[in-house]
Amino acid sequence: MGDFMLYTSTENNKIKEIKKLNNKKYRDETGLFLVEGEHLVKEAINADLIKTLIIESGYFFENIKNIEIIEVSSSVLKYISSLDTPQPIMGICYKKSSEVIGNRILVLDNIQDPGNLGTIIRSSVAFNVDTIVLSQDSVDLYNSKVIRASQGMLFHINIIEKELKSFIKDLKRDGYNIISTDVKKGKSLKELVKKEKVVIIMGNEGNGVRKDLIDLADDFLYIKMNNDCESLNVAIATSIILYEFDK
Repeated sequence: MGDFMLYTSTENNKIKEIKKLNNKKYRDETGLFLVEGEHLVKEAINADLIKTLIIESGYFFENIKNIEIIEVSSSVLKYISSLDTPQPIMGICYKKSSEVIGNRILVLDNIQDPGNLGTIIRSSVAFNVDTIVLSQDSVDLYNSKVIRASQGMLFHINIIEKELKSFIKDLKRDGYNIISTDVKKGKSLKELVKKEKVVIIMGNEGNGVRKDLIDLADDFLYIKMNNDCESLNVAIATSIILYEFDK
């Protein structure tokens, strides 16, 4: 692996600091987060967002220039990891600082399930969303389950967090067509007229889009489905809508 210091104690201050990155508060304070596994580490390296590599002693990974590398024992790796079965390589990554860009904006209102958010991020990359905007009460983007569910795609898309009501008002003034999902007033995807600058609002898993955000919308959509199915998972519904808009 190389001539690096080997950390074998969970009482080491550096190891304790790394462990704290499993907590949102510390991630917010430091602007750092953890990824686990070779695939996610490589995605982070390609995005130039890796600060430190954490590698289990005996595991081979090609040396990367200008990146700190530390070796740890299996017990230390297990202590740091959020997984039941830790991966032999982890990375400490920098958070991206981003602002809204592009003409295709996806707004997510109070998404709570990390698997849903990760899946939505993957679909957003696949179907050419320019920016994802998270409400401030959504699940943390850097939650380990979100990162794994995104399969590293969070490194490939612009994602920001905003207070949604005032932000959507700003987008309306900038000429974006605001579209919200709505079961009662929604048009089918085929009926909607696609415009160049568009914002799609998707809502919470149980409650949908908040009324004060629906009231800001210029148009509404609804996915027609078999009457035997009452509703779709928000990640599935978002993926269908983004696919249709990308045609």
